[in-house]
Amino acid sequence: MPLIDVSLGSGRTPEQIRRLITELTEATHHAIGAPLANIRVIVREVDPNLWAAGGVTIAERQASTEREKP
Repeated sequence: MPLIDVSLGSGRTPEQIRRLITELTEATHHAIGAPLANIRVIVREVDPNLWAAGGVTIAERQASTEREKP
């Protein structure tokens, strides 16, 4: 029983999350032949203030990018 665990920064629409679940499920089915009913997908949304790389949060990176736009 495949389990796919995805962590994403929050902010996507329910439709985008649903499409991700569908496409991950289908890709897993095609790649390894697992029955669709046996494929599990967990999507975890993380607040951008609680996810960082190199000591900089996603929220800080987004704010920096917004300031750089003309």
